[in-house]
Amino acid sequence: MAECNGGDYVGINEVTLPRLDRTNKVSLIPLIFLIFYEVSGGPFGVEDSVGAAGPFLALLGFVVFPLIWSVPEALITAEMSTMFPENAGYVVWVSTALGPYWGFQQGWMKWLSGVIDNALYPILFLDYLKSGIPAVASGIPRVAAVLVLTVVLTYMNYRGMTIVGWVAILLGVFSILPFIVMGFISIPKIQPSRWLVVDLHDVDWSLYLNTLFWNLNYWDSVSTLAGEVHNPKKNLPKALLYALIMVVLGYIFPLLAGTGAIPLQRDSWTDGYFSDIAKILGGVWLRWWIQAAAAMSNMGLFMAEMSCDSFQLLGMAERGMLPAFLAKRSRHGTPLIGILFSASGVLLLSWLSFQEIIAAENFLYCFGMILEFIAFIRIRIKYPAASRPYKVPLGTAGSILMCIPPTALICVVLALSSLKTFLVSMVAVIIGLVLQPCLKRVEKKKLLKFSTSSDLPDFDGVANNNTQPAESSAL
Repeated sequence: MAECNGGDYVGINEVTLPRLDRTNKVSLIPLIFLIFYEVSGGPFGVEDSVGAAGPFLALLGFVVFPLIWSVPEALITAEMSTMFPENAGYVVWVSTALGPYWGFQQGWMKWLSGVIDNALYPILFLDYLKSGIPAVASGIPRVAAVLVLTVVLTYMNYRGMTIVGWVAILLGVFSILPFIVMGFISIPKIQPSRWLVVDLHDVDWSLYLNTLFWNLNYWDSVSTLAGEVHNPKKNLPKALLYALIMVVLGYIFPLLAGTGAIPLQRDSWTDGYFSDIAKILGGVWLRWWIQAAAAMSNMGLFMAEMSCDSFQLLGMAERGMLPAFLAKRSRHGTPLIGILFSASGVLLLSWLSFQEIIAAENFLYCFGMILEFIAFIRIRIKYPAASRPYKVPLGTAGSILMCIPPTALICVVLALSSLKTFLVSMVAVIIGLVLQPCLKRVEKKKLLKFSTSSDLPDFDGVANNNTQPAESSAL
């Protein structure tokens, strides 16, 4: 994934928006950590996989699942984001392949899924702190803590992508270190036989798959920041590769230490349990460090997700899919109205439980990913001669085959959803189906201003005139 061809864009030119100075563009290292936080942020939240299926299936899942899901999604994101280096990201992919109506549906489902996802992080933040600070477990202190955390992190997003990127690096290093320490401490106590414990008759498959899916998806989120990345045709593929390695290792090593060094108590393996494992292995000081790392990690997750969600709204507004006021930037170059919309959604959804949020966001995310897979294949067929700064080294047939396993996985995740999750998610989907025609009518009646940025390229027009053969890149 790390290699890109050196050719220029054909039809998709890297656009430097006049309101942003190049120094505000995100460079490679901050981008790696932003992707790390968009997807993972560390092993916080993986505990339910052990509680649902036991050590062996949990470890196996975090080895196999990235090959089935994460690698294909990251490869598709690398190719498509370098073809379309603008903030609408996957919305433009689907619009180009299937038309603006379905592009809007993609944007609606993925934005809503992202906002639901972001509502998790204040909950996880407080779940890790409640053993040390019981007051934040419930009631008014918990509500106040969620509100304060949301306001502070929203303000950091408002201050600009450069700040968000470098804060992500600091938070990432701080969040990873205690698990490295815990891993070394656990070595004398590890009994490998504990890793092999499995009981196929006692597996909560829905919780198991939802936990794996939630912890290993959202690789495509970085596409909504492509317009803010310095030299995206080189930096995006490299950042996705390095982030993928960080994410997988960041899950497997703590699970090896936690399941191998202490006797198994499956009922205890719920979100926040790594802090208890740290106390057992290293003492109170390590537990406090893990809890502090969890708090910092959730701050990074929140900021990265809010950046993607708000810039997606900005990108859709620049494409004329949403009212023009959503394209307004602050003096720091950030999408002011988009940030406020995303923060409001987080506050409205933060009352849901951890499992409810995961199930709902996974359901909506699955619909969006199906559209992305279709768009990826259709653009390969529709524009075979378009230059691809990075290209997945597979032909059309190989690309179709690559998409089959993750599509099958999506079907399994959807089939295992509860009736409540299905009904709530379908209501959200129906709202999107109706919302787009309503917005077009609002535009026609001139009740709100809609406009398309003149800086954005017309891919269809240029690609159809391009007769150069498509270029490929090796892994």
